[in-house]
Amino acid sequence: MPRPGHRTRRSAAAVLALAVLAAGCAQQAPRPADVPTASRVIAPEAPVLARDAKHVVVVAQPGETLATLAERWLGSTVWRSAIADFNRIDEVQPGQPVAIAIADRNVVGVRPGKAQAVTILCYHRFGARANTLTVTPAAFEAQMGWLAKHGYTVIPFSRLAAFLDGREPLPSKSVVITIDDGYRATHEIAFPILRKYGFPATLFLYTDFVGAPDALTWAQMREMIASGIFDVQPHSKAHSNLAVRQAEESEARYRERVRREIEVPVETIRRELGVRTEVYAFPYGDVNEVAAGELRQRGVAMGVTVTPGGNPFFAPPLMLRRTMIYGGDDLDAFGDKVVSVIPFGKP
Repeated sequence: MPRPGHRTRRSAAAVLALAVLAAGCAQQAPRPADVPTASRVIAPEAPVLARDAKHVVVVAQPGETLATLAERWLGSTVWRSAIADFNRIDEVQPGQPVAIAIADRNVVGVRPGKAQAVTILCYHRFGARANTLTVTPAAFEAQMGWLAKHGYTVIPFSRLAAFLDGREPLPSKSVVITIDDGYRATHEIAFPILRKYGFPATLFLYTDFVGAPDALTWAQMREMIASGIFDVQPHSKAHSNLAVRQAEESEARYRERVRREIEVPVETIRRELGVRTEVYAFPYGDVNEVAAGELRQRGVAMGVTVTPGGNPFFAPPLMLRRTMIYGGDDLDAFGDKVVSVIPFGKP
């Protein structure tokens, strides 16, 4: 990993080089009225070093940030990471030249020989004793600290949809946190730690579990949603495998079971919590066309499996990869599971 100062000096030199090159053709650059509507930028306050139909180089002013530059020039703070990646910087300093792509932006994070990928982490239970699916509070705290220390941005699931659609960029090191089933320890252990770091998470709930002694209550879930930290999405009605016909189950009964396992939690979560259902976690990670078709009919555009790995922009939305975190994972094992780039090219 490059030293912070080295990264800043290299990026500043790159921006200055771009400014010099752009300045050579500045006299021929189109006037704002001549720039196509899709490329036109918002009127700036910062001094402009150079500008054409696709790029602008500005000088950051006191108090300005990458977010304010993104909002001023590109219309939304969601483009902050695009400016950061383009300049290879983490933040701007007053007087620093900054290059901004106002057209042909690399929304999906494709670079020579590699593509940006988003890891979706999958947890289940939290408790004092670690086992296969139970992570201790100390381990979970250490893992969240590892993400913060290594510069990862934890995003809500809703932002992943815009990235997959090619509508909005994500920070180059983005992660989604999910927790399955709906155990009470999610509220008692995971919730305070996530709130400490300001990390959003999605709870995937199978609704028949609500009411069990060690399950979350609807009141607890409402509290978690009201905090802005948690979202709740469906994980089936009774945790039944949707891709496998049961013994002596007819085709008609199988399809009816799949329909109930999708329809009931979708409608129950909407009714009890008032949230929009956008993604479904398949029990055991198994999915087939019958289950996918039911989701499409109900306007649920994304589905998650438990196949590990990162998700580039071309990942199939109804078969997104999700990486399980186990109680025995140490920090090295955890770090190895967080994927932010997928290489491609010749095998």
